[in-house]
This record gives sequence, C-alpha cells and structure tokens, in this order.
Amino acid sequence: MYGALDLGTNNCRLLLARPQRRGFRVIDSFSRIIRLGEGLGKNSKLSDQAMDRTIDALKVCSEKMAYRGVHKSRLIATEACRRAENGAEFIHRVHAETGLKLEIIEQQTEAKLAVAGCAALLDERSNYALVFDIGGGSSELVLVEILPKAAADDQAEDDHSHIIEKSPFHPDYRIIDWTSLPIGVVTLSEKFGGTNVTHKLMDQMIEYVDAFLAPFEAKHQISQKITKEKIHLLGTSGTVTTVAGIHLKLKQYDRRRIDGYWLESSLSLGVTDMLIDMEFEGRANHPCIGPERADLVLAGCAIFNAIYKRWPAERTRVADRGLREGILTNLMSSDLADNQRTE
Repeated sequence: MYGALDLGTNNCRLLLARPQRRGFRVIDSFSRIIRLGEGLGKNSKLSDQAMDRTIDALKVCSEKMAYRGVHKSRLIATEACRRAENGAEFIHRVHAETGLKLEIIEQQTEAKLAVAGCAALLDERSNYALVFDIGGGSSELVLVEILPKAAADDQAEDDHSHIIEKSPFHPDYRIIDWTSLPIGVVTLSEKFGGTNVTHKLMDQMIEYVDAFLAPFEAKHQISQKITKEKIHLLGTSGTVTTVAGIHLKLKQYDRRRIDGYWLESSLSLGVTDMLIDMEFEGRANHPCIGPERADLVLAGCAIFNAIYKRWPAERTRVADRGLREGILTNLMSSDLADNQRTE
C-alpha cells in the first residue's frame, strides 16, 4: 500500500493506493479545507487556530495510513510551510502529535510533482503543453515538451537523459522550464477580497497576475508556440475543475465527468462573469463550489483567466489530480524500475 499526503495552504489531502498494470487503484482518500495559510501574508506566521485545524486533519490521515497498512509513502508540505517563519517548528509539532514526518518541498519539486500527477492527460497529438497548478499560496507553471516514444528513446542516449520522464503510466515528456508564482487563491483573495467581487475588481486581479506571467513569456515566447505549434493548456486545480463543473451544469460534482475533460479555454471567461453576477450567497450555494470555497473561487478564476489571456491556447485539459498522484506515480515507477533491475 502506497500513501501520498499533500499539505497545502488551503487543503490537506491524502491518497492511499495499490499499483495496477497501468497506474494505480485508489483504496482510500481524505480531503479537508484547513486554511493553514490564513493571514500568513500579513503576519508571516502560521496562526494557532490554523495549526490546530491542520493537526486535527493530519490525525485523521495518520489513522487512515495505520489502518490501511501503508508501507511506502511521501508526505509533503508546500507554500504555507515554506513561507511561514514558524513553518519548520510546525513540522516538528506535527511529528510529535501525529507521528507523521512531513517534508517541506522546494518549488521546483512541487512543479515536477504537479506534472507527474497529471502526465497521463498530456495529449500525445500535441507538441507542447503548458501545465498550471493553481494552489492556495502559490501557482506553478511548467512548459512541457511531449515526446513520441522513438524521440524519447533517442534523446535518452545523450548526456541530458535525466530530463526525459519515462514511465508506463504516462506519455514521455521533457520539462523545458518551470516557474512558481507567489500567488494563489488564498493570497490573492486576501489581497483583493473574495466576497464582494465586481467585474472591475476581477480585471484588476487579472492585471496583477499577468505581471507575474510576463517574464515567463519573455523567456520562452510561448505565445508564438501557440500560433505555430500544437500546444494545449493542462490545468490541475480546484479552480479548473470547478469551471468545468459549472460549464457542464453538474447538479453535484462528478470526478468521472471532469477528470480528463477538454474545456474550450475561452469558456472560463463566461463562467467567471456568471460567478461574479451570482454574488457570494449564490456561489456558496452552488453544488460545485460550496460555502468553504465561495470566497476563493473568483481569485482562482482570475489566475486561470490571466493564464488564458496571456497564452490563448484553444483547449484546456482538466485534471482532477495533482501532487498526490505525482507522488504515487513516482513511488510506484521507482519500485517498478528496481524490480526490473533485480530480475
């Protein structure tokens, strides 16, 4: 039994799974909004209330892992613990009170895991993909080259073979570059407000986010790739899955219909306008949003829309998967490779 835990700025998520021939079968999972990074932008520290909420959630995770007999796992903490002055202290407290040993990962590791988690959704008919993961405290952008099997085998012979990601669980790909933006749904909503969002405020948020995207565009000229090459967006976040669910008019969220769905990218703009006009109470009552995310969803839409306006690829593939799946894929691929070497 394998386990993956992702402790983010807004959510605590656990996934327990067993390997299968092409991927894995989920045995148990857990997700709870804990808002660990609440107020972090103002105080530079994790608050006592946020840490208490998180400890309670992590105790549930610890119990599930023990009950299921997890033999190999990776437990990660991301932006909130990276940024907080008391982040390392909190990690020690987690170990003392739950027995879990969390690892605060670097931004580059987070970006790589995000891609690994949704790599099975890369379209092999495309040359490139721009993968984006909208988090609570940060957002990652990864420019990926999708490689035909023969090309990947040829490149694996050169000195840079370590950058070719090969696995039976997904298409072969190469990470060209990545960047981490210091903005997520929590930090952006705390800066601009998430309850009473007007169309004017949305435009201001999009403009603010775009300033962080411009250097990545200047470095890689992604907009030119969109006009000349086959490239698609791949979004792994609650924001993108929510936009897809609303577009599909789901009466309740259904992962089977969302994960892997091809969304016409421009539709995010119309969904955003509808959510603004819906006002806070309407968003809180929407089955694809709920009261816990009603003040965050438009901040996520601002990030999504800024990405689309900067890089207007026609299609966005929606991924209801992410860091946890990336961890599991890497753990299982590593064990598979070890077993093949010993045979």
